Amino acid sequence: MLNGKRILVTGSAGFIGSNLVKKLFADTRGCTVVGFDSVNDYYDVSLKEYRLRELEECAKQGFDGSYEFVRGNLADRDMLLSLFEKYRFDIVVNLAAQAGVRYSITNPDVYIESNIIGFYNILEACRMCPVEHLVYASSSSVYGGNTKVPFCVEDKVDNPVSLYAATKKSNELLAHAYSKLYNIPSTGLRFFTVYGPAGRPDMAYFSFTDKLIRGETIKIFNYGNCLRDFTYIDDIVHGIELVMQKAPEKAIGEDGLPLPPYRIYNIGNNHPENLLDFVRILSEELVSAGVLPSDFDFEAHKELVPMQNGDVPVTYADTSALERDFGFKPSTSLREGLRSFAKWYKTYYC
Repeated sequence: MLNGKRILVTGSAGFIGSNLVKKLFADTRGCTVVGFDSVNDYYDVSLKEYRLRELEECAKQGFDGSYEFVRGNLADRDMLLSLFEKYRFDIVVNLAAQAGVRYSITNPDVYIESNIIGFYNILEACRMCPVEHLVYASSSSVYGGNTKVPFCVEDKVDNPVSLYAATKKSNELLAHAYSKLYNIPSTGLRFFTVYGPAGRPDMAYFSFTDKLIRGETIKIFNYGNCLRDFTYIDDIVHGIELVMQKAPEKAIGEDGLPLPPYRIYNIGNNHPENLLDFVRILSEELVSAGVLPSDFDFEAHKELVPMQNGDVPVTYADTSALERDFGFKPSTSLREGLRSFAKWYKTYYC
């Protein structure tokens, strides 16, 4: 159903964005795929450039369509609008955002620019150059300190515990308003902890790996009692691709005005893992891949510490709606996913 579509993927130098573009290369025919990214230095730029080189190579190896990468900032409204006017996109997938809970505490300005102003500019461009479907990244962080698990999209999410979470909830509200006012079909995806090869170095599993290699002790928060709904990257991009193909239907309400063609879904593994178990399996797979020595003593390199500011003890997605509407069901086990990461890490860094 995506064949022949004109597709914009923002954040295409990022972890999820680059993997989505690769999947579009493999699964579609006759598409125009445009990647967009500022390639900022929030984390190692060389990793983003590595992903972009991979995309260039993949595009040359049998992609039946056209691909272009545009380096730019979502806060540049004129540049973004000119891109929309040039391509008249059918589908927009907005994955560009300033990520990270803890970074938002010390660097709030970049979150307002990217996640609020940038997303507003996306919505304005979709209004001025109408699209069939806007899919955008929200986050499990919107659930804040909710204690009821699993997290359901019907749950109240009015009490964010970080600026990052507040910007993501703002995205959902803005998208709803634009869907209502301008009949723009939009779907928000609340991502739960995504991991895999060439992932974000600021994510826990990546920094854990770096510290273990250096022989440092790693801090495991909430005394090891954190639960995270770790979701492997291939499962995530499969879910996004399914969602892209089915926009919320447009309809007219009893008042004669459009009902907002608007949906929100959780996208996660629906199977939370204990953080301590996660790190233990990670260390075992790093040993198997030859990243860590065969006699590595994991117990000697862990420290159980209290919860930190802005974090939450449990993330656990109720993904029944996504399974019902799209048949989405993650299939990658934690060990299988961490094995793939460890092998990639060995190739890239060692």
